[in-house]
Amino acid sequence: MKHLLTILMLSSATLFSCQVSEKKSDENTSPKNTALSQDIFNPEKEGYSLFWEDQFNGSELDTTKWKIRGTGPRRIGYNDPSMVSVGNGNLHLMYDIKKDSIMGSAIGSYETFNTTYGYFECRARLQKGSGPWSAFWMQSPLISKGEDPATFGAEIDIFEYFKGLGDDHMTHCLHWAYGPNQQSSGALNSDLEGLSEGFHTFALEWTPEKYAFYIDGLKFHELSDGLSHIDQYMILSMEIPPTLEGIKNACAPDTFMVDYVKVYKKQ
Repeated sequence: MKHLLTILMLSSATLFSCQVSEKKSDENTSPKNTALSQDIFNPEKEGYSLFWEDQFNGSELDTTKWKIRGTGPRRIGYNDPSMVSVGNGNLHLMYDIKKDSIMGSAIGSYETFNTTYGYFECRARLQKGSGPWSAFWMQSPLISKGEDPATFGAEIDIFEYFKGLGDDHMTHCLHWAYGPNQQSSGALNSDLEGLSEGFHTFALEWTPEKYAFYIDGLKFHELSDGLSHIDQYMILSMEIPPTLEGIKNACAPDTFMVDYVKVYKKQ
């Protein structure tokens, strides 16, 4: 009962939290643009061709391209298939609290599409609240089997949006060698004016020599740490924090909305 009362109190506070969050966004008068350059990257002009895509047309998830990921317990809540929907040309990944249930959502291409190298891009609108966070990332099916990322792969966080760090702030990260000797590179920090409003593109260029992270075609980071040279799969998720404290300023419901995912490859 105590846990239920805590959830109800946090849930009732979310409406006020959302209003405060929107107000703070309007008052943010000096966002940065921390891109490495202002040149816009066009994959097709750089020798890439469209290889795979999902425009999220129709009224349900295309299960030839994605599967619901990780149904069941997730930190202080659980991933629930009811939090995933497709409509009006967009994928909707939701976070919500219903009664005493804290729910997040995720889809992945583990069973349908794995590949090595390319330019991986999604166009999306980020969640409005802080606490739960939206993410576009890649994972290796072998990451816990060994410590060499070249052989066993890496977790590549193309982006994670923790709004509590700033409306127009985004992070990127690498992890490999899951287990007691796990290694990481990042978090890498990016700032771009207007990030919290409307749709933006988020991308990774992964080559045998590097990872490069892009927002709206602008390169923000390039590094060669933890390079994977094996097939990996994509994940889109609305993540749940690890503590109840983490959702005290959350909006419920809240949505990470994805317009498309595209993968470009070089021949």
